[in-house]
Amino acid sequence: MSLASGSHTRRTALEGPKTPEELSTPTTGRASASTATPSASAEAPGTVLPTALSRSRLHRPPVLPRILRAVLTGATKSAAIVALLLAWELAPRFGLVDRTFLPPFSEVAEAWWELVANGQLADNAQASLVRSFSGFGIAVGVSVPLGLLIGWYRPVADLLNPLLQVFLNTAALALLPVFVLLLGIGETSKISIVVYACAWPILFNTISAVRTVDPTLLRLAKSMDLSAPRLFQKVILPASVPTIFTGIRLAGAVSIVVLVAAEMIGAKAGLGYLINASQYNFAIPQMYAGIVTISVIGVAFNQLLVAVEKRLSSWRVAVTG
Repeated sequence: MSLASGSHTRRTALEGPKTPEELSTPTTGRASASTATPSASAEAPGTVLPTALSRSRLHRPPVLPRILRAVLTGATKSAAIVALLLAWELAPRFGLVDRTFLPPFSEVAEAWWELVANGQLADNAQASLVRSFSGFGIAVGVSVPLGLLIGWYRPVADLLNPLLQVFLNTAALALLPVFVLLLGIGETSKISIVVYACAWPILFNTISAVRTVDPTLLRLAKSMDLSAPRLFQKVILPASVPTIFTGIRLAGAVSIVVLVAAEMIGAKAGLGYLINASQYNFAIPQMYAGIVTISVIGVAFNQLLVAVEKRLSSWRVAVTG
């Protein structure tokens, strides 16, 4: 052993054991490593998080333009409604129409609030909603599976198509006297007429949805040797959701319209009964209040169905977005 190696050994013993960082650093570059500036990866943990947060704040879009954009979008969508209400308010006041038969909107709003205060609006709306949603739910539960079956199996479609076309072209309100004669004037006849009116839009849109699935998707699925149930579950059903919901939304509007007409003929509660009774008693503002309530319920129900459709067909947004 040389004198140099011996002195190096003694110096190492005096300095003590090295840390893993000192072992991984070459001895020749110790001076340069001590003078070099620390890199981003060697920053202290306490400084990494504030730096990341400041960078995220820099890349985050400003809040004010988003708020202004949302306000502008809402104003654009509601401009037509506001214009209609303004014309409704001003036309009777300026004598453009007879305010006896079309009172200003402010008077209708006052009558609507009176109906809310005395509980008549809530009772009649509850009766109508129970009937409408019951018939609508039964129609969806029956028509969607039947439409999928008819659309998937061609022989079943060929067998039932003539009969379905006959019922499709028979107006529901034309059969209302038949439902009343067979089922009476109680709740059963009203719910049944709603089921009949809602069934056909849902049924035919479901059949069309199954038959118009993209053939490319079907070929790709068949090339993967998917079984018929898996093909139906993974390809046919998801691709049919938008068209099926088109029929469901049409049926939602039909359920309210048909029910109101049925309540005008024979009922002791419901929005249709409220409108009809207000007309007979010449309470015109209350009549329009009932009509406005039906419109609001229809719009809210449609928006609910749109939200459900977006939820079930979110994969389309991911593909096309």
